[in-house]
Amino acid sequence: MKLFVLSTAYPEYIRQFYIKRPEAAGKGYAQQKAVLDYDSFGWADFWTHALHSLGYDTMQVTANVEPLQRAWAAENGMKDSGRLPLNRIAVEQVKRFKPEVLWFDDSNESLLKEIRSEVPSIRLVLGWVGSALSQTGVWRQIDLILSCAPESVERLRQAGFRAEHLHHAFEPRIIERLAERPASIGLSFIGQIIRGSQFHLEREHILEELLVELELQIFSPSADITLLQEIKAVIRQLVYSGMSSAKAVGIPEELLRKLPKLGAAAGWKERPLRPVNPKLKPHIKPPVFGLEMYQIIKDSKMTLNIHADSSPTFASNMRLYETTGVGTCLITDWRQNIGELFEPDKEIITYSCPEECIEKVRYLTNHPGQLRDIAKAGQARTMKEHTFAHRAVQVDEIISRRLRS
Repeated sequence: MKLFVLSTAYPEYIRQFYIKRPEAAGKGYAQQKAVLDYDSFGWADFWTHALHSLGYDTMQVTANVEPLQRAWAAENGMKDSGRLPLNRIAVEQVKRFKPEVLWFDDSNESLLKEIRSEVPSIRLVLGWVGSALSQTGVWRQIDLILSCAPESVERLRQAGFRAEHLHHAFEPRIIERLAERPASIGLSFIGQIIRGSQFHLEREHILEELLVELELQIFSPSADITLLQEIKAVIRQLVYSGMSSAKAVGIPEELLRKLPKLGAAAGWKERPLRPVNPKLKPHIKPPVFGLEMYQIIKDSKMTLNIHADSSPTFASNMRLYETTGVGTCLITDWRQNIGELFEPDKEIITYSCPEECIEKVRYLTNHPGQLRDIAKAGQARTMKEHTFAHRAVQVDEIISRRLRS
């Protein structure tokens, strides 16, 4: 079975990767990809490795890594490889690989349409989405959407799409790539803090509460918010306040909407938020990705997990497996299915409110032996049930079933 996995990476990760390895951009495709895969960002080569023993010939491409993709184009005889649109390179990669199954982890509808029209070998297109569903037409081009979040599966099915659940996983090869040293961080949090619907308003609230009582190191892209972004947000807040005042004194919204440049603000339903919470900003360190992220987790005695607002019922995010996988004690928000994944207070620690989280973190800080036992038990559970090799069996079953139907 030939499977092509197409995904994209955070632009900030790509930028940092090549800044730290300036020589990499001049290497050939295979050399660049080997270094990228070793860095273990996202899915890297994890599906290729896991599915090989099941008889799959898999090609994984991160379509927006420009130096990597242009190296492939040049080596494979594509004209004007230095100027070609990256989407065109991705289409050509799929065409030449001739997969039976395409796993499309992106929201670019036009790219997927182009691939489907030019690659007749494709019999099945899989998609992927987390708990936050983007507003995109790409779902109409996908035969089956996989999601780590049961909430997303339900919403997609209600909208008329075929969707199935698949948990995230851990890649055991990561462990041997990390330095073995005493943990120097008591409690860490790594992740985005996006201030918007479906994202991280609850996460923001919990972090605020914990910072009052605990030493907590936060690593987030929010650290990179610029002064210009802050100024623009303040201006939007002033415009919103002006529109609200105008409507309060009786000026019709229809008239306000006709104001040049400012009219759209008349329809805003909520006061715009600043891009980063001022109370959190002084505590936020720059984001970490790939092996650097895993090393921070491993260097932590405990790592905090807080699900997005779009996942209020079920435990589903990557941090569950990344943290336990490297052998760090996971402190995660309680969800109704958590007991199916890990045994609470034996393999991981759960909390239902900031106060409970604070209490349990303090207890474990004062009982390091118990903390280590929980971390070891969590890692053992992940190795037993939650690796990419385990998920590969499920993926193979899903693909086989869909191709038979």
